[in-house]
Amino acid sequence: MRKFLIAATFALAGSLALSACNKQEDNQQTTQQATAPKPTNPNDAQAWNAYLSQIVQNNMQGMTAERPYAYLVPAGDDDDAKAKYDRQLQNVQDTIARGVLPGNLLAFAGPNSAKTAGFVIAAFQGAKPGSFKDVIVLFIGDQADKDRVTAALQPTGATVRFVAM
Repeated sequence: MRKFLIAATFALAGSLALSACNKQEDNQQTTQQATAPKPTNPNDAQAWNAYLSQIVQNNMQGMTAERPYAYLVPAGDDDDAKAKYDRQLQNVQDTIARGVLPGNLLAFAGPNSAKTAGFVIAAFQGAKPGSFKDVIVLFIGDQADKDRVTAALQPTGATVRFVAM
């Protein structure tokens, strides 16, 4: 019996030590993510995704879904960027037409705030009044575009959140 207690004590101590190491690594990882700077290159999608993902992570309170739906609106005006923009807009419009379950979070951001605001407004044009009750829509952009987006989303019943870049 005594040998069993000693073995159990060592096992418990080992598992606590390992869990403490794991928490320390998680805290370091969170700190590294939280320090991603705002990218200066509007075409660096990887840097923008890293920057915006930390903002989305910090604004998920009230969300009950498994994961948020984040959309990075392309900034360029070349043919490739326009094609990406059009495909993404069509995708979001289709999603909005089908409806989004309460508890979900939709996040919209991009290097060009005015273009992102126009994207959100165009995407939600076909939304039925009250159809987004208890859905969180996060707009990440400039203060100047906040009111346009909020006014466009108000009839949908969505909970609108704004984060200034």
